Amino acid sequence: MLPLVIVNPKSAGGSTRDKWSTMASEIRTHFGPFNVAFTKAQGDGAEIARRAVETGRRFIIACGGDGTINEVANGIVATGEDVELGVLPSGTGGDFRRSLNIPHGTREAARALKNGDTKLIDVGKITFHDHDGDEVTRHFLNVSSVGLAASIIERVKASTTADWVPIASLRGKASFALSTLQEVFGIEYATIRVRIDDEEEHNLNTINFCVANARYFGGGMMIAPDAKLDDGYFDVVNIGDLSTMKILRKAYTLYRGTHIHLPEVKSRLAKRIEICATASDIHLETDGELPGRLPAVYEIVPKALAVRVPRIDR
Repeated sequence: MLPLVIVNPKSAGGSTRDKWSTMASEIRTHFGPFNVAFTKAQGDGAEIARRAVETGRRFIIACGGDGTINEVANGIVATGEDVELGVLPSGTGGDFRRSLNIPHGTREAARALKNGDTKLIDVGKITFHDHDGDEVTRHFLNVSSVGLAASIIERVKASTTADWVPIASLRGKASFALSTLQEVFGIEYATIRVRIDDEEEHNLNTINFCVANARYFGGGMMIAPDAKLDDGYFDVVNIGDLSTMKILRKAYTLYRGTHIHLPEVKSRLAKRIEICATASDIHLETDGELPGRLPAVYEIVPKALAVRVPRIDR
C-alpha cells in the first residue's frame, strides 16, 4: 500500500493550498508515488490517520505545521500499531522538524523521506481540561507549556486571519518574534502549583513553564537545548520572574539556547509533572496549538512512535 500524505491546506496561512500542485510534483519526483488526503477541520488529521492505519497503511506523512504533525501522530499512537510517521514541513513555526533535522524545502524533505532512517522517539502524554471543561488525554511530540508561549501563539493565530494586523503578512520566526515583543510589555508572572515525579508539591512563579520532549518551540526558540527525543525524559524548563526589559535584552538567548544560564531560568529532567493554577484559569499550549487549560498531568511514553529522519552519512 502506498504511503499516505495527509495535507492541511490551511497551514502556513493558506499557502500550502496555493502551492500544493507544485509541492505534489516535487514529492512525486524526489520521493515517489503516494496517496493524499486533505484535512477540512481541526481534528481531521488524527481521524484520517487512525482510519488509514486500520486499513493497513504503514507509512503516513504529515504535510503542514506542528499542529498538523501533532494530529497525525495522535491518530497513529491511538491505534497502538507499528506505523511510521513522516514529516513534510509546511507551517508557520516548523519547530518539530528542526529537532529532527528535516530540511524545510519540499524537494529536500522529500529526498530525506525516501532515503532516511527510522528512529523510535518518546511521546508526551498529557491529561488536561479542554475548552468545554471536559477532561481529555492526548499526546504531543514537541513542547507543551503554560504562560507566555500560549499568549504568543494565541496572538499569532489571531493575526493570520486579520489582514489589517501587520504580523499577518509575516511567516515563521518573524511572526513569533513580533508577537513576543507585543506580549512581553507589562508582563507579570503567574503562580502555579507543581509536582515533579514523586517530590512534594510546591508553588512556582513563572513567566513560562515548559515541558519539552524536543528542543524548539515558538518558531525557532531553542527552549530546551539539551532535550533528546529518545532518552525517556522530559526536559522541564521554568522561566521565572523576569522583567520586561530583561526579557527584551535577553530575547536572543532563547534562539541560541543560552537562556538556560540565566539565574531566573531553571531546568531539570522528569518523567511525570502535575500542574494546577492557584488562581484564575491558565491556558496551555501543546505543539503550537491551544487545546485547553490547567490542571494538567504530563507523562513520558518512551519509544512510542517511529519517525522517518534524514540519514546520517557515516
